[in-house]
Amino acid sequence: MTVIGIPKFQHFFRASAGLHVDKDDLKRYSGFLNRKLHDMLVTAQATAGANLRDILLPVDLPITKGLQQCIHEFQKLDADIGLLSLLEEMEVVPLTDLPLSEEAEARLPQVAGGLSVALAKAIRVLDPGLKAPHSADWEEAFGIMDLLI
Repeated sequence: MTVIGIPKFQHFFRASAGLHVDKDDLKRYSGFLNRKLHDMLVTAQATAGANLRDILLPVDLPITKGLQQCIHEFQKLDADIGLLSLLEEMEVVPLTDLPLSEEAEARLPQVAGGLSVALAKAIRVLDPGLKAPHSADWEEAFGIMDLLI
């Protein structure tokens, strides 16, 4: 994560859930995004394989109704913040078996944005009065997200 991007990510967490995050929080967040996108790609690989395809399509990504709503919320927030371009630059752990179609690859930053909204909201739900999450708050939210995605 570039130093230039840190204020945008901080603005995003304030706008999406009223959370104040610091550099250490953003490192945790970046690791979370990488893990969850990788998990989603593993699931997408299984879906593509079950459909006898040798490439991952956007339809293979396991997007639930809730995550889709979070993606839409991210798109609205991003109009003011401009976070999408930073998410597009993030490196995702590649799959070893099946390549992503251009469309699926282009969809990943939006999915990352939706995951970001979902994570921020999960932290807020776990502790509605929280202003600045600590390590334990992040771990608790990661645990919830791991159960669902």
